[in-house]
Formats: sequence, structure tokens, C-alpha cells
Amino acid sequence: MSDVRTDDIIVEASHLSKTFDVSAPWLARVLTGRGRTLLHAVSDVSFTIRRGETLALVGESGCGKSTLARLLAGLYMPTGGTLKLFGQDVTKEIDRAGRLGSRLNMIFQDPYASLNPRWRVADIVAEPLRVQHADLGEAEIRRRVEEALELVRLPKEALRKYPHQFSGGQRQRISIARVLSGEPEFVICDEPTSALDVSVQAQVLNLMKEMQQRSAMTYLFISHSLAVVHHMSDRVGVMYLGRLVELADKKDLFDNPLHPYTRMLLDAIPHIRGSRTARTPVAGEVPSPLAPPPGCAFHPRCPRACGRCRTEVPLLRAVKTGEGLRFAACHLAE
Repeated sequence: MSDVRTDDIIVEASHLSKTFDVSAPWLARVLTGRGRTLLHAVSDVSFTIRRGETLALVGESGCGKSTLARLLAGLYMPTGGTLKLFGQDVTKEIDRAGRLGSRLNMIFQDPYASLNPRWRVADIVAEPLRVQHADLGEAEIRRRVEEALELVRLPKEALRKYPHQFSGGQRQRISIARVLSGEPEFVICDEPTSALDVSVQAQVLNLMKEMQQRSAMTYLFISHSLAVVHHMSDRVGVMYLGRLVELADKKDLFDNPLHPYTRMLLDAIPHIRGSRTARTPVAGEVPSPLAPPPGCAFHPRCPRACGRCRTEVPLLRAVKTGEGLRFAACHLAE
């Protein structure tokens, strides 16, 4: 999906899928005569991320963004497809952290749950160094921890405190400091600002962009807010019910969305002067991933759905437009 040199590709996901078995217990299935129940959280997702760029994934809650993030981080193992990180095939790698070392790290969504409440900030931020850089002495670890805290604009006095003594925005800064202390090349950001108020969101996002410019970090940035995505991303992938339905450069996607679902998300962004064009409201709700509709999963809500949409699943294919080459999973876009 890209003509970039292979050594410039940090992430290469090909037909990646994840299915969860959510069946009732065996005895209950025998008594009721029901079979197994499978939840297809991620289905046939393919994309690449180049060194130094930010790929944002956006979509409504429950579309599979966080599951995809955990697949990349090694917290889940895929049930289909292949995944390469830094040119290494890690599809079935269980001890991914041990193999990749400090090259990969993750910022979790909830700053209240991702920090150990029994540890002081000094130990929390130093953990990646002690685990992934066993050769470092305590003096060097202390220096790096203080440097990371300074980067996220927290005073040295914070090292002696516990997580409960900080606000939500400060806790997320501690989470970012923990990531920065290990100097990773690739950072997975799973909605890192969704639990924060708008002013703190801006501070954290600007800090992350500053860190990327200083250290040439690569981000996978996950959000349900297209306004935040517009600020952070270089390219944008749109997910719906576990599938990638559009993938394009940020400017191309915001100026001319090809998929009706992308257009629906863009129409939901508030405009201070209101919309200058008529909007077609999208009816219905997101279908259950336990019983997805046949054909295109978006067709029950799509105002442009045709007969083909109701029977045939659209594949993510390259589409040539005036802006250049991009990817969309829509029969009408073809």
C-alpha cells in the first residue's frame, strides 16, 4: 500500500483479524442447543505506518480501535493475518516486549487505571528503564527520570508523590513521561486525551507533537474525535465495525471523504458558522458485532446504499482521485 523503502516502514499489518469467543458455558449450550458465539472485533485490516509519521485511527465507540492497538502492542494475539514491526514478523510473538525492547511503548486511555497507586512517581517513570535497560545504574536512571518529568513540565517534587495526589491531566503527563523515559521509536496512543478536559487536552497533544519533532517518534494515534485527529495526524484511517473503510492523507480525507461513513463523521464536527451545504442525516445505530449485517456493514445506515451493498462486502481498494491515490472500502467509490 506504499512505495516507501522497506526500512522506513515501522508497522506493516496485512489482513489482520481478531475474533473473541464469547459463547455461553458448554453445559448451557448443550441444554439450549446453541452453538458458539464469536465476536469479530477486527476483520481483515491492512495498513502501514512510516517512520516519523502519525497514523490516526478514528471511528465510533466499539469499532475495534482499541483492540487493534492491543494487537500491535502484543496484549492480544491475532487470529488471522500477519503483523510486522520494524521489519520483524511478530504475528505469533508472545514475548514481544522482550524481543523489541524499548522500541515500542503504549499510552493507555485511562490515566486513573494505568498507574500503580502503590508506587511513587519516581518508580513509575523508572520502570521501563529498569526492565528494558538493565545495564543502567541508579544514578543514570534517576537522571533520565528527572529529564522525562521536565519534558512533561512536572516539578521534581512530583517524584516523591503518589498518583492519587495529581489531577487527571497531570496523571496523563506522568504516563507520557513513563513512555518517554525509555526513548521508544514507536508509541501507540489509545485515546490518551479522551478523559481530559479541553484545555488539558490541548496541552497534552501539543506536548506529544513537540516530542515527535524532537525525537522523530512514530505514532499510532487512536481517537473518536476527528477534531483531535486533524490536529495530530499525517494520515487517517476510518474504522467501522472492525473494518478499515477509508485510508488517506489527512488533507485529502477532510477535503473530500469518499466513504459515506467518513462523511457522516465529518458532518458531526461542530462549525462556528454552521454548515454551508445540506447534510443528509444518517439513521439507525451501530449494528451489533455479534450479528453484523450482510454485505457492507454500513448499508443499513447509508443513504446511498444500493443492492450490491446489501450482499457483497466491499474490500479496501486503491482509488484514484484528483488528489492522488487513496484507499476506500465502498462500492460507490470504485
